[in-house]
Amino acid sequence: MPKPKVTLHDLSYRLGLSIHTVSKALRGLPGMSEETRYAVNQMARQLGYRTKEQKRSLNVERIQLFPEVKHRFMLIIARTNSGSALNQMLLVGLQEKLSEFGHSIETVIAPETFDKDGAFEEWVDKHNIKYADGIFIPPLTAPGLESKLLSLAIPRIILNYAPPAVDADSVIWDVETAIYQSVRYFLEMGHTNVLFIGEKEARGHLLRWKTFVEAMRENGEDVHADDHVTDVISNKEQWMNIVTERLQRRKPTAILSALGSRLPWIYLACDANGLHIPDNCSLISLEHDKSDFVPQLSRPFLLIKETGVRGAERMLWRLANPHLPYEHTQLQGGFYRGETVKPLQRAGQGAFPKNR
Repeated sequence: MPKPKVTLHDLSYRLGLSIHTVSKALRGLPGMSEETRYAVNQMARQLGYRTKEQKRSLNVERIQLFPEVKHRFMLIIARTNSGSALNQMLLVGLQEKLSEFGHSIETVIAPETFDKDGAFEEWVDKHNIKYADGIFIPPLTAPGLESKLLSLAIPRIILNYAPPAVDADSVIWDVETAIYQSVRYFLEMGHTNVLFIGEKEARGHLLRWKTFVEAMRENGEDVHADDHVTDVISNKEQWMNIVTERLQRRKPTAILSALGSRLPWIYLACDANGLHIPDNCSLISLEHDKSDFVPQLSRPFLLIKETGVRGAERMLWRLANPHLPYEHTQLQGGFYRGETVKPLQRAGQGAFPKNR
Protein backbone atom coordinates (compact mmCIF):
# COMPACT_ATOMS: atom_id res chain seq x y z
CA MET A 1 0.00 0.00 0.00
CA PRO A 2 1.54 3.34 -1.01
CA LYS A 3 2.53 5.76 1.71
CA PRO A 4 0.05 8.66 2.08
CA LYS A 5 1.30 11.89 0.54
CA VAL A 6 2.31 14.52 3.09
CA THR A 7 1.11 18.06 2.40
CA LEU A 8 1.83 21.55 3.72
CA HIS A 9 -1.53 21.35 5.48
CA ASP A 10 -0.36 18.25 7.37
CA LEU A 11 2.79 20.05 8.54
CA SER A 12 0.80 23.15 9.47
CA TYR A 13 -1.67 21.12 11.55
CA ARG A 14 0.98 19.13 13.39
CA LEU A 15 3.08 22.20 14.21
CA GLY A 16 0.24 24.58 15.01
CA LEU A 17 1.57 27.09 12.49
CA SER A 18 0.04 28.75 9.47
CA ILE A 19 0.63 27.23 6.06
CA HIS A 20 2.27 30.51 5.07
CA THR A 21 4.82 30.25 7.92
CA VAL A 22 5.58 26.61 7.14
CA SER A 23 6.09 27.42 3.45
CA LYS A 24 8.43 30.33 4.28
CA ALA A 25 10.47 28.17 6.63
CA LEU A 26 10.94 25.43 4.04
CA ARG A 27 12.00 27.98 1.43
CA GLY A 28 14.50 29.64 3.77
CA LEU A 29 12.70 32.98 3.84
CA PRO A 30 13.03 35.41 6.78
CA GLY A 31 10.29 36.37 9.23
CA MET A 32 10.50 33.78 12.02
CA SER A 33 12.76 32.61 14.81
CA GLU A 34 15.49 30.03 14.19
CA GLU A 35 13.67 27.71 16.62
CA THR A 36 10.50 27.82 14.47
CA ARG A 37 12.48 27.28 11.26
CA TYR A 38 14.27 24.31 12.82
CA ALA A 39 10.99 22.77 14.05
CA VAL A 40 9.41 23.04 10.59
CA ASN A 41 12.34 21.47 8.80
CA GLN A 42 12.65 18.77 11.46
CA MET A 43 8.98 17.80 11.04
CA ALA A 44 9.28 17.87 7.25
CA ARG A 45 12.24 15.48 7.40
CA GLN A 46 10.45 13.13 9.81
CA LEU A 47 7.38 12.92 7.59
CA GLY A 48 9.33 12.77 4.34
CA TYR A 49 7.93 16.02 2.93
CA ARG A 50 9.96 17.73 0.20
CA THR A 51 9.33 20.93 -1.68
CA LYS A 52 9.41 21.00 -5.48
CA GLU A 53 12.78 22.70 -5.26
CA GLN A 54 14.18 19.93 -3.03
CA LYS A 55 12.92 17.22 -5.37
CA ARG A 56 14.43 19.09 -8.31
CA SER A 57 17.75 19.36 -6.45
CA LEU A 58 17.81 15.61 -5.78
CA ASN A 59 17.19 14.99 -9.46
CA VAL A 60 19.98 17.37 -10.49
CA GLU A 61 22.40 15.67 -8.08
CA ARG A 62 21.26 12.23 -9.32
CA ILE A 63 20.14 11.10 -5.84
CA GLN A 64 17.23 8.68 -6.09
CA LEU A 65 14.26 9.61 -3.91
CA PHE A 66 13.10 5.97 -3.77
CA PRO A 67 16.26 3.91 -4.41
CA GLU A 68 15.94 0.25 -5.32
CA VAL A 69 19.20 -0.61 -3.55
CA LYS A 70 19.40 0.07 0.19
CA HIS A 71 22.88 1.07 1.29
CA ARG A 72 24.68 0.26 4.55
CA PHE A 73 27.10 2.80 6.01
CA MET A 74 29.40 2.94 9.03
CA LEU A 75 30.41 5.65 11.48
CA ILE A 76 33.88 4.77 12.75
CA ILE A 77 34.44 5.95 16.34
CA ALA A 78 37.72 5.62 18.25
CA ARG A 79 37.33 3.67 21.49
CA THR A 80 38.38 6.64 23.64
CA ASN A 81 35.53 8.72 22.14
CA SER A 82 32.84 6.03 22.20
CA GLY A 83 30.80 7.87 24.83
CA SER A 84 31.11 11.32 23.24
CA ALA A 85 27.91 13.35 23.11
CA LEU A 86 29.28 15.00 19.98
CA ASN A 87 29.42 11.66 18.15
CA GLN A 88 25.89 10.88 19.29
CA MET A 89 24.64 14.16 17.81
CA LEU A 90 26.38 13.39 14.53
CA LEU A 91 24.91 9.88 14.50
CA VAL A 92 21.38 11.23 15.02
CA GLY A 93 21.83 13.54 12.03
CA LEU A 94 23.22 10.74 9.87
CA GLN A 95 20.41 8.35 10.82
CA GLU A 96 17.75 10.99 10.27
CA LYS A 97 18.81 11.72 6.71
CA LEU A 98 19.79 8.21 5.60
CA SER A 99 16.55 6.70 6.90
CA GLU A 100 14.60 9.06 4.63
CA PHE A 101 15.97 7.06 1.69
CA GLY A 102 15.72 3.66 3.37
CA HIS A 103 19.46 3.37 4.07
CA SER A 104 21.06 2.33 7.37
CA ILE A 105 24.11 3.22 9.41
CA GLU A 106 25.91 1.44 12.23
CA THR A 107 28.70 2.50 14.56
CA VAL A 108 31.95 0.58 14.67
CA ILE A 109 34.40 1.10 17.53
CA ALA A 110 38.06 1.22 16.53
CA PRO A 111 41.26 1.09 18.60
CA GLU A 112 43.22 4.34 18.77
CA THR A 113 46.34 2.56 17.48
CA PHE A 114 47.24 -0.72 15.81
CA ASP A 115 50.43 -1.99 17.44
CA LYS A 116 51.44 -4.83 15.14
CA ASP A 117 51.77 -5.29 11.39
CA GLY A 118 48.52 -6.37 9.82
CA ALA A 119 46.42 -5.41 12.87
CA PHE A 120 44.46 -2.77 10.95
CA GLU A 121 43.73 -5.15 8.09
CA GLU A 122 42.55 -7.79 10.60
CA TRP A 123 40.23 -5.27 12.24
CA VAL A 124 38.85 -4.19 8.85
CA ASP A 125 38.14 -7.82 7.90
CA LYS A 126 36.58 -8.61 11.29
CA HIS A 127 34.04 -5.80 10.96
CA ASN A 128 33.49 -6.16 7.19
CA ILE A 129 34.48 -2.52 6.68
CA LYS A 130 35.35 -3.02 3.01
CA TYR A 131 31.84 -4.29 2.32
CA ALA A 132 30.21 -1.11 3.61
CA ASP A 133 28.90 1.30 0.99
CA GLY A 134 30.76 4.13 2.69
CA ILE A 135 32.22 5.28 6.01
CA PHE A 136 32.03 8.48 8.04
CA ILE A 137 35.07 9.70 10.01
CA PRO A 138 34.17 12.01 12.95
CA PRO A 139 36.27 14.65 14.74
CA LEU A 140 38.85 13.70 17.39
CA THR A 141 39.89 10.64 15.38
CA ALA A 142 43.61 10.12 16.02
CA PRO A 143 45.75 11.04 12.98
CA GLY A 144 47.09 7.49 12.58
CA LEU A 145 43.63 5.93 12.57
CA GLU A 146 42.26 8.67 10.34
CA SER A 147 45.04 8.13 7.81
CA LYS A 148 44.38 4.39 7.68
CA LEU A 149 40.63 4.90 7.22
CA LEU A 150 41.24 7.40 4.44
CA SER A 151 43.39 4.82 2.64
CA LEU A 152 40.43 2.45 2.22
CA ALA A 153 39.09 2.12 -1.32
CA ILE A 154 35.48 2.94 -0.41
CA PRO A 155 33.62 6.29 -0.24
CA ARG A 156 34.66 8.31 2.83
CA ILE A 157 33.14 11.44 4.29
CA ILE A 158 35.18 13.35 6.88
CA LEU A 159 32.95 15.01 9.48
CA ASN A 160 35.75 17.39 10.35
CA TYR A 161 38.12 19.86 8.75
CA ALA A 162 39.91 17.79 6.13
CA PRO A 163 43.67 17.19 6.21
CA PRO A 164 45.63 18.93 3.42
CA ALA A 165 45.37 17.40 -0.06
CA VAL A 166 43.03 14.59 1.03
CA ASP A 167 41.05 12.65 -1.56
CA ALA A 168 37.71 12.71 0.26
CA ASP A 169 34.76 15.01 0.85
CA SER A 170 34.30 16.75 4.20
CA VAL A 171 31.51 18.45 6.13
CA ILE A 172 31.99 20.40 9.36
CA TRP A 173 30.34 23.12 11.43
CA ASP A 174 32.03 26.48 10.86
CA VAL A 175 34.11 27.30 13.95
CA GLU A 176 35.89 30.18 12.20
CA THR A 177 32.64 32.10 11.88
CA ALA A 178 31.71 31.09 15.44
CA ILE A 179 34.92 32.64 16.79
CA TYR A 180 34.49 35.80 14.70
CA GLN A 181 30.89 36.16 15.90
CA SER A 182 32.05 35.83 19.51
CA VAL A 183 34.93 38.31 19.22
CA ARG A 184 32.77 40.86 17.42
CA TYR A 185 30.08 40.63 20.08
CA PHE A 186 32.66 41.15 22.83
CA LEU A 187 34.06 44.18 21.02
CA GLU A 188 30.58 45.54 20.44
CA MET A 189 29.98 45.31 24.20
CA GLY A 190 33.24 47.10 24.96
CA HIS A 191 35.46 44.13 25.83
CA THR A 192 38.99 44.12 24.43
CA ASN A 193 40.75 42.28 27.28
CA VAL A 194 39.52 38.77 26.42
CA LEU A 195 40.97 35.55 27.82
CA PHE A 196 40.91 32.68 25.31
CA ILE A 197 40.55 29.17 26.74
CA GLY A 198 41.09 26.34 24.28
CA GLU A 199 43.60 23.89 22.87
CA LYS A 200 45.93 23.81 19.87
CA GLU A 201 46.25 20.09 19.19
CA ALA A 202 43.42 18.91 16.91
CA ARG A 203 42.85 20.65 13.55
CA GLY A 204 39.55 22.19 14.53
CA HIS A 205 40.87 23.41 17.89
CA LEU A 206 44.00 24.89 16.33
CA LEU A 207 41.80 26.72 13.82
CA ARG A 208 39.78 28.25 16.69
CA TRP A 209 42.94 29.69 18.23
CA LYS A 210 44.29 31.00 14.92
CA THR A 211 40.95 32.62 14.14
CA PHE A 212 40.83 34.25 17.58
CA VAL A 213 44.30 35.73 17.02
CA GLU A 214 43.31 36.99 13.57
CA ALA A 215 39.98 38.46 14.73
CA MET A 216 41.58 40.30 17.66
CA ARG A 217 44.48 41.64 15.58
CA GLU A 218 42.09 42.89 12.89
CA ASN A 219 40.68 45.10 15.62
CA GLY A 220 44.08 46.35 16.82
CA GLU A 221 44.48 43.97 19.76
CA ASP A 222 47.78 42.09 19.91
CA VAL A 223 47.62 38.46 21.08
CA HIS A 224 50.33 36.27 22.66
CA ALA A 225 49.83 32.59 23.44
CA ASP A 226 51.44 32.94 26.90
CA ASP A 227 48.60 35.23 27.94
CA HIS A 228 45.96 32.62 27.18
CA VAL A 229 45.16 28.95 27.88
CA THR A 230 45.98 26.89 24.80
CA ASP A 231 47.71 23.69 25.98
CA VAL A 232 45.96 20.32 26.19
CA ILE A 233 45.39 19.89 29.94
CA SER A 234 43.12 17.08 31.18
CA ASN A 235 44.10 17.34 34.86
CA LYS A 236 41.52 19.56 36.55
CA GLU A 237 43.81 20.87 39.31
CA GLN A 238 46.58 21.75 36.85
CA TRP A 239 44.08 23.44 34.54
CA MET A 240 42.60 25.45 37.43
CA ASN A 241 46.07 26.65 38.47
CA ILE A 242 46.87 27.86 34.96
CA VAL A 243 43.51 29.61 34.53
CA THR A 244 43.88 31.25 37.95
CA GLU A 245 47.32 32.56 36.99
CA ARG A 246 45.93 34.06 33.78
CA LEU A 247 42.97 35.59 35.59
CA GLN A 248 45.17 37.13 38.27
CA ARG A 249 47.79 38.42 35.85
CA ARG A 250 45.60 39.47 32.92
CA LYS A 251 42.49 40.58 34.83
CA PRO A 252 40.32 39.97 31.74
CA THR A 253 36.89 41.50 31.43
CA ALA A 254 35.68 38.59 29.29
CA ILE A 255 36.39 34.91 28.62
CA LEU A 256 35.99 33.10 25.31
CA SER A 257 35.97 29.35 25.82
CA ALA A 258 36.59 27.35 22.65
CA LEU A 259 36.05 24.09 24.58
CA GLY A 260 32.49 22.93 24.95
CA SER A 261 33.29 20.63 27.86
CA ARG A 262 34.85 23.09 30.31
CA LEU A 263 31.90 25.27 31.25
CA PRO A 264 31.56 24.03 34.88
CA TRP A 265 35.33 24.34 35.35
CA ILE A 266 35.27 27.93 34.12
CA TYR A 267 32.53 28.87 36.57
CA LEU A 268 34.47 27.14 39.36
CA ALA A 269 37.69 28.98 38.47
CA CYS A 270 35.92 32.34 38.34
CA ASP A 271 34.19 31.71 41.65
CA ALA A 272 37.49 30.73 43.27
CA ASN A 273 38.88 34.11 42.16
CA GLY A 274 35.88 36.12 43.31
CA LEU A 275 34.54 36.72 39.80
CA HIS A 276 30.82 36.55 39.09
CA ILE A 277 29.64 35.91 35.53
CA PRO A 278 28.60 38.26 33.96
CA ASP A 279 28.89 41.04 36.57
CA ASN A 280 32.69 40.85 36.89
CA CYS A 281 33.56 38.86 33.78
CA SER A 282 31.51 38.18 30.65
CA LEU A 283 31.54 34.74 29.03
CA ILE A 284 30.96 33.15 25.63
CA SER A 285 31.46 29.42 25.20
CA LEU A 286 31.37 27.21 22.11
CA GLU A 287 29.02 24.58 23.55
CA HIS A 288 27.92 21.65 21.43
CA ASP A 289 24.29 22.31 22.33
CA LYS A 290 22.14 24.34 24.69
CA SER A 291 23.61 23.99 28.18
CA ASP A 292 21.49 22.69 31.06
CA PHE A 293 24.13 24.14 33.37
CA VAL A 294 23.73 27.68 31.95
CA PRO A 295 20.58 27.80 29.77
CA GLN A 296 21.04 31.49 28.94
CA LEU A 297 24.68 31.15 27.95
CA SER A 298 25.81 33.53 25.20
CA ARG A 299 27.11 31.31 22.40
CA PRO A 300 27.39 30.73 18.67
CA PHE A 301 25.20 27.96 17.30
CA LEU A 302 27.36 24.98 16.28
CA LEU A 303 25.44 22.94 13.71
CA ILE A 304 26.65 19.50 14.79
CA LYS A 305 23.55 17.41 14.17
CA GLU A 306 23.07 19.33 10.92
CA THR A 307 26.62 18.33 9.97
CA GLY A 308 25.51 14.70 10.25
CA VAL A 309 22.50 15.44 8.03
CA ARG A 310 24.63 17.23 5.44
CA GLY A 311 27.31 14.55 5.66
CA ALA A 312 24.72 11.90 4.78
CA GLU A 313 23.56 14.01 1.82
CA ARG A 314 27.16 14.39 0.67
CA MET A 315 27.69 10.62 0.88
CA LEU A 316 24.65 9.91 -1.29
CA TRP A 317 25.81 12.59 -3.71
CA ARG A 318 29.28 11.06 -3.87
CA LEU A 319 27.86 7.60 -4.62
CA ALA A 320 25.86 9.11 -7.47
CA ASN A 321 28.73 11.27 -8.72
CA PRO A 322 32.02 9.38 -8.17
CA HIS A 323 33.74 11.25 -11.00
CA LEU A 324 33.19 14.79 -9.71
CA PRO A 325 35.77 16.82 -7.71
CA TYR A 326 35.90 16.51 -3.93
CA GLU A 327 34.10 19.18 -1.96
CA HIS A 328 34.58 20.62 1.55
CA THR A 329 31.48 22.06 3.18
CA GLN A 330 31.22 24.29 6.27
CA LEU A 331 27.87 24.94 7.94
CA GLN A 332 27.48 28.43 9.38
CA GLY A 333 25.21 28.93 12.38
CA GLY A 334 23.78 32.03 14.04
CA PHE A 335 24.61 33.57 17.42
CA TYR A 336 22.60 33.60 20.64
CA ARG A 337 23.32 36.70 22.72
CA GLY A 338 22.07 35.17 25.95
CA GLU A 339 22.70 36.63 29.39
CA THR A 340 26.37 35.96 30.13
CA VAL A 341 27.75 39.04 28.35
CA LYS A 342 27.16 42.58 29.63
CA PRO A 343 28.42 45.93 28.35
CA LEU A 344 31.72 46.82 30.00
CA GLN A 345 30.81 50.34 31.00
CA ARG A 346 27.49 49.37 32.58
CA ALA A 347 28.23 46.08 34.28
CA GLY A 348 31.43 47.04 36.10
CA GLN A 349 33.57 44.35 34.51
CA GLY A 350 37.22 44.57 35.29
CA ALA A 351 36.61 45.12 38.98
CA PHE A 352 38.83 42.18 39.85
CA PRO A 353 38.85 41.52 43.62
CA LYS A 354 42.29 42.30 45.02
CA ASN A 355 42.11 40.44 48.31
CA ARG A 356 40.74 37.02 47.80
